[in-house]
Amino acid sequence: MLIEIRWHGRGGQGIVTVSRLLAYAALLDGKYVQAFPEFGPERRGAPVTGYTRISDEPIIIHSHIYHPNIVVIVDPTLIGKVDVTKGLVEDGLIVANSEKEPEELRDDLKVAKASVYTVNAARIALDILGKPIYNTAMLGALIKASPLTSLESLSKVIMERFPGTIGEKNVAVIKRAYEEVHGVE
Repeated sequence: MLIEIRWHGRGGQGIVTVSRLLAYAALLDGKYVQAFPEFGPERRGAPVTGYTRISDEPIIIHSHIYHPNIVVIVDPTLIGKVDVTKGLVEDGLIVANSEKEPEELRDDLKVAKASVYTVNAARIALDILGKPIYNTAMLGALIKASPLTSLESLSKVIMERFPGTIGEKNVAVIKRAYEEVHGVE
């Protein structure tokens, strides 16, 4: 099993961080992982891409991810401005921060055979964190849509990276997104 994930967001939204947090959690679960960003001299707010690979066996490939199994859209304003579905495998998975129903977003993205999951990560982040920081909510939604790692390992990684109250709040964000995400196969 080799799963390749591409993350879409903007500079300053924690795309590099979230791709690494997922990798660290999968590593705790005994998986082989890679996590890396793709950006140049972009400024805050410019589109950025992050990548995560998770496998049961050592990963020998060391390139960009051209045909992801999963696309995670952290910033929904990129839809229509960036080809977020480029290279997605035919029966791939999309997890998006969106107020739209999964069926509506699947139609908008023109990915008839992909599974699509949506969660209102913006609302969850504002409710719990009081700030528009959506990346950890997207982690919760992703692992519900595709159990790449355990909720326990993800929570442990979050608490190590963000000790204290901020970590506790981010774990709460992950758990709420995990419960609220819904999708269409």
